[in-house]
Amino acid sequence: METGRFEALIDAILAIIITIIVLEIPLASNGTWLSLYEIRYEFIIYAVSFIVCFNFWNYNNNLFSIVNKIDSKVIWTMGVTLFVFSLLPYFTTFVGENFYAFFPQFMYGLCFIVTAVLSLLIGRFLERADPANIALHLALSNHYPMYGTIILVLIGMVIGYFIYPPTIMFCCLFSILGMWIIPKIQSSLK
Repeated sequence: METGRFEALIDAILAIIITIIVLEIPLASNGTWLSLYEIRYEFIIYAVSFIVCFNFWNYNNNLFSIVNKIDSKVIWTMGVTLFVFSLLPYFTTFVGENFYAFFPQFMYGLCFIVTAVLSLLIGRFLERADPANIALHLALSNHYPMYGTIILVLIGMVIGYFIYPPTIMFCCLFSILGMWIIPKIQSSLK
């Protein structure tokens, strides 16, 4: 199966997810800086969620731009991934309203980890669906940034449980930054 329509579907779903996240930001009660300050946590988690969404789109866009063929395993695994990822607006609001509570932060991080694990699985299925695609195999040869993402968020969950729950959300953000910085450092060392 060709990937063009599938990529368009992924793009449309991500656009809807970002729109829902934006619509969930509460309005300031009046036109003052103080009223904006009162909803600062909602803005912080919105910014993190937007970066998470953009990262997910960018990763998949770069990946599917070199894919020639997909199969039903790729389609269904991406469907499950998009389902899990579609919970992000709910968890964004949940965290925004309960910023210092562990459980909302944990669920936000769990959504992040499950999406990362499913993305690794999609990579394996893509390699099997398109075995002659050397560019795809090269792009998927380094899983360390994705494993680092999962480990960092798990560490954030432990710290969040015992010390400071927002650590989980910040670890999600830092893992994205690390996902793009680590390969740059590795390539400059070669």
